Amino acid sequence: MTTAVTTGTRRLHALALVTALSVLGPQAALNAQGLESEKTIDTIVGSDVKTEEARAANDPAAIIAAIEHSLPNTEEVRKRSKLANVEIVFLEDLAEAGEPESVEKKVKEHKEEIVALREAIEGNAMFFHAIDSRSVLTRDVVAVEFDKADGVKIYAAAKPAER
Repeated sequence: MTTAVTTGTRRLHALALVTALSVLGPQAALNAQGLESEKTIDTIVGSDVKTEEARAANDPAAIIAAIEHSLPNTEEVRKRSKLANVEIVFLEDLAEAGEPESVEKKVKEHKEEIVALREAIEGNAMFFHAIDSRSVLTRDVVAVEFDKADGVKIYAAAKPAER
């Protein structure tokens, strides 16, 4: 008799579990917040992500300085858990023709450091989702520059995505 009661109780529990999952399963999917949501991205990044279009040829010295600081900036990307502001600068001329030559030369010279920087960005959800929210691929990032106000400027050899 004990075996019959135990088997019956197990079946009842299994049926209850299946019923609960079939009722709650679809609702759980509706309640999940995907990474496509602006609210989720803002929560992860912690601040608005602004964009700007510029030409590397207009201020190559600033971009070169950021590239030359790739190693310490990579360490900073790994450590950061909050940012006051994020600015992504699209360098269309660098994306199209590799111009200006001085910047392109620095990118080649610091290739390994830039690869490490890109890997650090991929490993930091805040940075990754900041660039991803503006359709920037990590392979397009050429440098980052931190300011004293907990902000970051991310230089990308890319064109802005059409929205």
